[in-house]
Amino acid sequence: MRVSRTLILLFLLHVVSGSMVKLKNGGYEDIVIAINPELPEDENIIKNIQAMVKEASNYLFNATKQRVFFKAVKIIIPLHWQSKTEYLNVKTESYDKADVIVADPFLKYGDDPYTLQYGGCGGKGRYIHFTPNFLLNDNLQNIYGSRAKVFVHEWAHLRWGVFDEYNNDAPFYVSVNGGIASVEATRCSASITGKYRFDGCTGNICIRRQCKYDQQTKLYEAGCKFVPDKIQNAPASIMYMQSLPSVVEFCDQNTHNEKAVNMQNKMCNHKSTWEVIMNSSDFSNSSPINGSSPPYETSFTLLQTKDRVVCLVLDTSGSMSSSNRMDRLKQAAEIFLLQIVEMGSWVGIVTFESSAYIKTYLQQIISERVRQNLIQFLPTSAGGGTNICGGVRKGFEVIKQKYSNLYGSEIVLLTDGEDSGMSICLKEVEDSGSIIHTIALGPSAAPELEKFSNMTGGLRLFATDTVDSNGLIDAFNGISSGSGNISEQSIQLESTALRIPDKQWMNGTVTIDSTVGNDTFFVVTWDQSTSPPDILLRDPKGKEYRTSSFVISSLNLKTTRLNIPGTAEAGDWHYWIQNNHIASQVISMIVTSRAASLSVPPVTVKAYMNTDTNSYPSPMVIYAEISQGFLPVLGATVMATIEPKSGSAKNLQLLDDGSGADITKNDGIYSKYFTSFNGNGRYNLKVHVQGRNKTVRLGRRQSRALYVPGYIENGEIKMNPPRPEVSDDEIQAKLESFNRVATGGSFVVENIPAGGTTDVFPPCKIIDLEAQSEEDKIHLSWTAPGNDLDEGQAESYIIKMGESLLELRNTFDNATSVNTSSLTPKSAGTKEAFWFKPENFTMENGTIIYFAVRAIDNASLTSEVSNIAQAALFVLPKESVPNNPNDNKDGVNIPIIVLAVTGSVIAVLIVVSVTVCVLHNNRRRGPELRM
Repeated sequence: MRVSRTLILLFLLHVVSGSMVKLKNGGYEDIVIAINPELPEDENIIKNIQAMVKEASNYLFNATKQRVFFKAVKIIIPLHWQSKTEYLNVKTESYDKADVIVADPFLKYGDDPYTLQYGGCGGKGRYIHFTPNFLLNDNLQNIYGSRAKVFVHEWAHLRWGVFDEYNNDAPFYVSVNGGIASVEATRCSASITGKYRFDGCTGNICIRRQCKYDQQTKLYEAGCKFVPDKIQNAPASIMYMQSLPSVVEFCDQNTHNEKAVNMQNKMCNHKSTWEVIMNSSDFSNSSPINGSSPPYETSFTLLQTKDRVVCLVLDTSGSMSSSNRMDRLKQAAEIFLLQIVEMGSWVGIVTFESSAYIKTYLQQIISERVRQNLIQFLPTSAGGGTNICGGVRKGFEVIKQKYSNLYGSEIVLLTDGEDSGMSICLKEVEDSGSIIHTIALGPSAAPELEKFSNMTGGLRLFATDTVDSNGLIDAFNGISSGSGNISEQSIQLESTALRIPDKQWMNGTVTIDSTVGNDTFFVVTWDQSTSPPDILLRDPKGKEYRTSSFVISSLNLKTTRLNIPGTAEAGDWHYWIQNNHIASQVISMIVTSRAASLSVPPVTVKAYMNTDTNSYPSPMVIYAEISQGFLPVLGATVMATIEPKSGSAKNLQLLDDGSGADITKNDGIYSKYFTSFNGNGRYNLKVHVQGRNKTVRLGRRQSRALYVPGYIENGEIKMNPPRPEVSDDEIQAKLESFNRVATGGSFVVENIPAGGTTDVFPPCKIIDLEAQSEEDKIHLSWTAPGNDLDEGQAESYIIKMGESLLELRNTFDNATSVNTSSLTPKSAGTKEAFWFKPENFTMENGTIIYFAVRAIDNASLTSEVSNIAQAALFVLPKESVPNNPNDNKDGVNIPIIVLAVTGSVIAVLIVVSVTVCVLHNNRRRGPELRM
């Protein structure tokens, strides 16, 4: 049994997202745009969102050749904004699941609109981010274009998984047309015209001139900008420079620039954006809509958030008495009530077995006393059958005792058993407007349980009966508010559990960084003895806390906690815990905290999978998004633990290196394939993150709308203000060592054969191949794939080369082979370097050779063809403009004009000479590449 390369590619298309957008008869409905709760009230934000989307609907309709438009949009308004009669209550919508968010950037710089995008070509993104300044400051439209055009650009990232057709990291490339080599701006289409301009200022002295060549890269110098003509004839492309008035289309097969070194070509195998878009499920069997404008104007629903309302609905059936489940339930629910659920929330508790019972109606958490009161209602005994619908309905009753409807409320539903009658309340749950988070406990929890979560946008969580995994505690810790107010949310810093022999020690270090420290708890649990283990905790300044400093739970004798008053000291906290029991027992340490300041966002971690239901032999992809504010955190060590319903857990190190499952290097998204399946059923995901201040740093978002440097209007170059940048020192100063833990929820694996699995996974596609020509040699470099995707070590490589990019892509096997007998693959994730001299081949000026690689594993399974890299031999033309430090005036300088004219004449003569030489050489050369 083999997995096809096409299946691997399709598998990367889907990234689990909270989006609930629907497409009906060409109209997108249920688009959610959420305003960050920390933004001050400004009605113009709402007005400009509405104006942007209305205009974008028409632009999208025409750009997709009359196929789709924006029909219905919901805007989530923060709780603290003034209430109005036209504002309705949110239902299952939330900030965390929004398609578009409006929020300030973390640092003072940066209004670039961007899409958080980490699936493969054709894969959906997570959200679009607009800053309020982008929506309010009309001056930015000269830089990015109209807001409507920008929205369509970002929507294409989000919905259809296309990529940018510019490249800030590689703004130029060498192109050969008619035998003549030239440096071109990375763009699509190539028919967009403009000039190459260098503007640089040192203090009050500014240099404005034409660009020069860089002798090392053979391209234009750093700082050179392509300045487009404002008036163009080119209608494409929206994914390059949507700001141009003429641009109304996506690049298609006729206009696509397959030679440009951009992410679209790299990730989508040099296909045009329109080809990828038309391959989307949105356009399967679609046809254009009659008319020159959308059949409906965009409608808007304004929704306002409210206080968080949560009801715990807990299974107390007879099966909960096994595997120590009741004690573990009390431990986990107690942590949720005392440490996780936010201040100001309303909480109720229901238990169920054959019947359901209200333990307490909603209480608002306004003090520690209320929290302590709530834990007294947690269940203590188990017995009876399992009536899940009865429990859910009783939870609804608790909420309706205070509110007229269930809109925006949350149910936390935990069960370990099956219930054949679940289907009778599915419709009721779907129509309720309540969000159902499900926790499946143990191997026998109802397989239909996740239907409740899927239809209401709730979390899907799973905990095994393995005591030393902290699975149930981690599940409850992951149920934070989806309001977007990160300063109020609990952040898990540590969750570790070990079986410790009698009289032995469990030691560890937890780093509390300065972005957290308020409401900090150290919790120790154990599973056997009636008295706590011996504890020593030492803060960064040497202050010690011993067992007597911790408070044993009045409800649960196997939990003790320490609440650090005020803001916990930043730095490394060391702990030593000795098992003083007469036998071995599982001891765990859980540490939670909250943000230390409203003005500095904490480092956060979000863990995801590419799908929540996986059919073997498709692999899974595990992701961890690490950020501070909206800036990606780089250089962290990220370990994912995947635990099946039975058997041992698997640990994976997630990487942000732009290889294997990780499509973009240094974007703060750490990724890895997972293929070590251990049977069908549920698996849970947990991520540990450690950052050390000597290696960790902040980065910048990718998939951004292009910041246009300026335009040429009526022959005059009009530059925009330089793009504001954050200095490396300013970024680095914001980050320090930290620890984080996050749960990624659960996923289900199906169709694993009863007889076990065989080797079905080929090496992963190489996506970072690069080529350079140095004299008569070629240097290729890439990141090694594995034996199974990005794990292990491949057996061998096939390297092909050719003078036609498209021929190499389409007929790889027929291309000229490179001798790789001396090349042995390294372990996955290692950088490969390969030098060779093309045999019997003369590289001449203007020669471009394209390269591609495939890897083969020990079962003769072969990877996808890599991205295509090019090496160009390009002799630089003589500089057209001298390096004149006095060329810094806006006015006319006669000597400079003379020099410029003279330089232009010389340049023309050089071009003529080179052209003659190339034509002469072309007559001598055959049309085919010879080795």
